[in-house]
Order: sequence, then structure tokens, then C-alpha cells
Amino acid sequence: MFRFCQVEVPWALGPDDGRYVVRRHAGEQPDHVLVVATLGAPQRRLLGAKRARAAAPEPSPAPVATGRATVIAAEPFASADEAERWLRGADPEAEMHTALVVLNRALHAHRVAGADPYAREVARADALVARVGVGAGEQVAEGRWTEAVELPPPAAGRRRRTAALRPQERLAALLGGRDAALACELFVLRARADLDAGRQREAALELRTALEAALAELPAWAESGDLARRLAELGGEREAAETLATAALGRGLDAEEADEVARILGRVEAALRARSAAGFS
Repeated sequence: MFRFCQVEVPWALGPDDGRYVVRRHAGEQPDHVLVVATLGAPQRRLLGAKRARAAAPEPSPAPVATGRATVIAAEPFASADEAERWLRGADPEAEMHTALVVLNRALHAHRVAGADPYAREVARADALVARVGVGAGEQVAEGRWTEAVELPPPAAGRRRRTAALRPQERLAALLGGRDAALACELFVLRARADLDAGRQREAALELRTALEAALAELPAWAESGDLARRLAELGGEREAAETLATAALGRGLDAEEADEVARILGRVEAALRARSAAGFS
């Protein structure tokens, strides 16, 4: 009996369907097995696909593929009773968070291996279905189980509200030409995604760029709220960010340095929220 987490998302995940052994370093025992499957949508006819054709005035929705990923722990339970006890006492959301880190590590590797900048990772809110359970080896490898629980969807907008203020107002301002997206915002988002996925080295490198861009771009709004104070504080983080980036290039980061990356990144995010809090004219 093995424990597993499973998600289904409304797109093909990218890697070819099959089973993938996941280990941190060569020579170590595997820690997970990832099973990727593409489900659902019937194949569309390809006849005449090379030429444009008339479109129906009221078309039916195009069929889409559904991707399913099952992340299976490599270490089996000693008995079915132990598996059942584990499921009764497990924190399903914590288990799902760990599984998504494993899945996104694989999707990141797929993006690098295929040189595909548009391959996407999976957030908890992306899942059409999320399950945590236990089952026999071949059973879970085929997407089935002995016993499982289905997790409710996460609260709508929870992550978005913690990351940005007034997102709908900002969206209208961006689309209406009353505001502009800043380079530092993109670098911050990339750094946050890398940090959440456990890619501390990449996050440290993105952080250095994000901080420099923020210090160059945000002074135009220095009179908004307490942004001037925040910028002054961010200026004092330059040396630390540079040191972290240098360490990331040379040897990687230890846990204390990764925490420092998170701290400085949080301060840059707070400065961006302070700019948004003043509104958009």
C-alpha cells in the first residue's frame, strides 16, 4: 500500500504520459513516482487543417484535453492497517502542497528539457479535482485507489488577495492605459514562483534584479502613502541581495539564506502593494 496525491487540470500537462521516477540526486533512493496521464477530449478531425474554413456563427465549445498527475510516495506502508491510520490522521492540504512541489519540479524539468518557455506549472487553485489517498502499487499507478478523500476547492481569491491589492481596479487601469505594468513586478512574480517551488537559487537571482528594478521604477510614486520610507529601507537591502545572488551562483543557498531571500522578497512585494493602495488615476 502506498500513499498518493492526485490532481486533474483542464489542460495536457506536457510530459508524455507514463511513469517517472523522482529522486533528488543520482544514486539516492527514489522519493516519489509521478504518473502523468492525458484524459478526456476526443481527437478533432485534422482533414483540411492546413486551410482556413468557415466558422459556425454559434460554435460548440472546442473539446479540450484533461491532464492528470498522480504523485506516489516511493516508500510503502508496512500494512494496510498502517495505511488506513495514516489517511485518518493526514493533513490533506499539507500532503497536496508537498505533491505539487514534486509535480512542479517535474514540469519545470520538462520546460527546460524541451526549451519551452510557455510550459506551465500547476497551482492548487488550478485543480479541477484534488485527491489524497492510499492504494496498492499498480492500482495507484493506474490512477485508482483503495481509499481516498477529495479536497474542497481552495477559498476563491485567497492567494490573490495576499499577493496584490485592488486587482480588478488595477486590471482596468492597465487595460485602459491609465497605468503601466512595471518590470520589477514581473521579476517579483518570477522570484515568488521559484521560491514557492523550492528553487532558491533561481529566486535569489531574480530577487537581485527585482530589487534593482523596483528601486529604479518606484520613486515616481514615492509620494504615495509610506512608499518613500519603504524605498529607503529597500535601498539598504542591496548588499544583502547581491551577496545572496553571488552565493546562489557559486554554491547554492542554505536554509538561513533561503529565509533571507524570502524576507527581502516580502519587503519588495509590500512596496508594490503600497503603490497599489494609493489607487490608479
